[in-house]
Amino acid sequence: MPYHRPIPEARRRGKTTPGLHALVEAEKMIQIAILMPVTAVLGWLLGAWLDGKLHQQWIGVAGILIGGVAGLAYVIRLALAAEKKTERESTEKPAAEDDRNEGRGKTERQNDGRD
Repeated sequence: MPYHRPIPEARRRGKTTPGLHALVEAEKMIQIAILMPVTAVLGWLLGAWLDGKLHQQWIGVAGILIGGVAGLAYVIRLALAAEKKTERESTEKPAAEDDRNEGRGKTERQNDGRD
């Protein structure tokens, strides 16, 4: 009977191509460009509806401001998450590089000891 490991080995994802990475970044920029006006418009629509229901005239303007602030807060969260991701990627070394560097160091030390 074949032996199956109960926990699969952690495998690193392959490197993404530069073209795919550029498309992902472009999608994020499009998301930000659409998000800001949509949140302001939704705030305005909700405020205008409440203006009609409550017989007020200031809630629409407050809805625009609240929607804009909510959109801006989300954009800031996206930017902070992207910054953390780039910091994490810049500090990690691929496993293959670590293995190659460790192998060289051992070989050089063994050769130095024999001379």
